[in-house]
Amino acid sequence: MPSSARILVVDDHVEMGEMLKDPLTDAGHAVDVAASGEEAITWLRTRLYDVVLCDLRMKDVDGLDVLAEARKVDPCLPVLLMTAFGAVESAVEAMKRGAYHYLTKPFRLDEVLLYVERALEERRLRVEHQTLKRQAADRSGLGSLIGRSAAMRTLYGLVERVAQSDAPVLVRGESGSGKELVAQALHSEGARRQGPFVAVNCTALPHALLESELFGHVKGAFTGATTARRGLFVEADGGTLFLDEIGDMPPELQAKLLRVLEDGELRAVGADGARSVDVRIIAATHQDLEARVKEGRFRADLFYRLNVVSLRIPPLRERREDIPMLAEHFLAQARARNPRSPVTSLAPEVVAELARMPWPGNVRELENLVERLVVLGSQPTVDLSLLRLHASPGVPDMHPLAAAQEQVVPLRQLEGDYIAWVVARCGGNKTRAAELLGIDVSTIHRRERADGGISQR
Repeated sequence: MPSSARILVVDDHVEMGEMLKDPLTDAGHAVDVAASGEEAITWLRTRLYDVVLCDLRMKDVDGLDVLAEARKVDPCLPVLLMTAFGAVESAVEAMKRGAYHYLTKPFRLDEVLLYVERALEERRLRVEHQTLKRQAADRSGLGSLIGRSAAMRTLYGLVERVAQSDAPVLVRGESGSGKELVAQALHSEGARRQGPFVAVNCTALPHALLESELFGHVKGAFTGATTARRGLFVEADGGTLFLDEIGDMPPELQAKLLRVLEDGELRAVGADGARSVDVRIIAATHQDLEARVKEGRFRADLFYRLNVVSLRIPPLRERREDIPMLAEHFLAQARARNPRSPVTSLAPEVVAELARMPWPGNVRELENLVERLVVLGSQPTVDLSLLRLHASPGVPDMHPLAAAQEQVVPLRQLEGDYIAWVVARCGGNKTRAAELLGIDVSTIHRRERADGGISQR
């Protein structure tokens, strides 16, 4: 029970309000008295309260109106309603709308104090429980992974088990599918959670700088090395180093990385000696590393070292049932980042359309689209016209098969529309589109000539 709580007393009879204020103040609480429901609503919107004690029958704005506003401002805020008319119907209605308790006038002051203290204690426990749940989610890292599909539930279970090991992990998945979030969850769920989590994208730096970034360098090791640098391996000592897009690491660095994995030692650029590091490696790639090994572009021994445990992140198209939940999550985030936007919701047909879209950019593409709709929207609810206006350029508004559900179209037209749709999703790359479709690229060119340019449909 808090030693001092902030309480709002609402009664259009000033004497009653003041009579309640005195014992509550004597109990150590800070008490505000509103002389009308309208005044109470104004205060609820501008001040924080721990409990509300409100008369039910008041002119213009009554206790049920105050209750509704209190629930809107803070769903956990306990509201005790008072009335001289102790009708059962009023009590039932008040409780249905979320009132904590119902007091019938005349009442004893000790009874009021008892219920106020009970309400405060329950509120404290509820807030404490929510805080612990939030902290647990943050600590586990799984709270950042969103989805209830079978594929995601399987992934959650694997993350929880794999996190307990120090073995290297190879996270596989398409671009934008959330590989770094999985890496963070693996770190936060494991014994290294108190240590640092350091991430680097192997494609984000020129190859000449990547070695220094990873392993560090001594002063004067090369032109421009005016100061020494520890490197990301040393920064991650005792924690986790996440190597994103490991498939693009140059061969000379692959050998050096293998040495660190085998010996736990590294040598900074220009250094005379080596130093030991204790780092768990989590690597990620969207590429087929087995194919790169066969091509001689990735070391087989390093692949086997990294691929002790392999986790596959499902692309968004394989877990479409998660799209409504993800869209609402990204909508809330975008609204927080853009508080002046009028957008507050997505129309049901928009959510349904989002669930039908192919999402080659996966979760990242969905997040970016929702943010774009929030930034550019001018109405509270995003409708289909706005969605189709701001979908990715060059991409048809609707999947051809979804469009065909609305009207019967000739098979040849449907085939042409689908080929055009795939070409558009591949950014106009007809060779890639042909590979995905399992046809020869000459087939696409023939269809273009016959149909007058299907890629421009």
